[in-house]
Amino acid sequence: MEGLKVSKAELMVYLHPSKSKNVTQAIDNEFSSMLFKYDETFDGVLLAYSASTKNELGKILPGLNPYFGVKTQAQLLLFYPKPDMFLEGKVVKLGEHSIHIIVLGFSSATIIEEDIREEFTHKVKHGEEVYASTVNRRHKIEVGTIVRFQVKSFDEEILHISGSLLQPHTGSVSWLDKHAEDANAESNIKKRKGREADNISASVDEDSLSLKTDHKNRKSKKHSKGSSR
Repeated sequence: MEGLKVSKAELMVYLHPSKSKNVTQAIDNEFSSMLFKYDETFDGVLLAYSASTKNELGKILPGLNPYFGVKTQAQLLLFYPKPDMFLEGKVVKLGEHSIHIIVLGFSSATIIEEDIREEFTHKVKHGEEVYASTVNRRHKIEVGTIVRFQVKSFDEEILHISGSLLQPHTGSVSWLDKHAEDANAESNIKKRKGREADNISASVDEDSLSLKTDHKNRKSKKHSKGSSR
């Protein structure tokens, strides 16, 4: 899935003097407070981190509250959805005019009717809503389905994604993967048959060449006997 990246950063973390007794814990608390929030500095939502300091000595900053800065090395896992990226999420609700998805367990996504391609038709079967494809009857989207969709926009403040299913390779991930496997298998079969046909053709050509050579040799021998007479 797109929209995920690991970044290494060297940061200056500013701590209150009251936290000087346990700098490591204080830095961990600072990073923990940023989890699952969009941060402009990182240009993404912090999902996980690993942080360390070379030493716990910091530079005291002057002021009413003399904070001190500690140089920190961090490895960050970030979520940064951008337009045209392809994400995957779990369908949590279906409506006649929209599909609602949860991405990575915390970010919501909505795909409205105008962004759902025409092959998908909203139906109610046995009291449950489903979007069924009119092109491939086994391609269905229902509650619990993992879907692949394209990002249209991302609201950084509320972590909400507007998505689209207009692209042909979007929809149910299980169906898309199965369809891709079948297509690859069919392609491999065609390639194998093509190679077999080429081998047969080559074999026929060799046999034909052999027959022609034998025929020429025989004619040559007959001509030689006729000349000797």
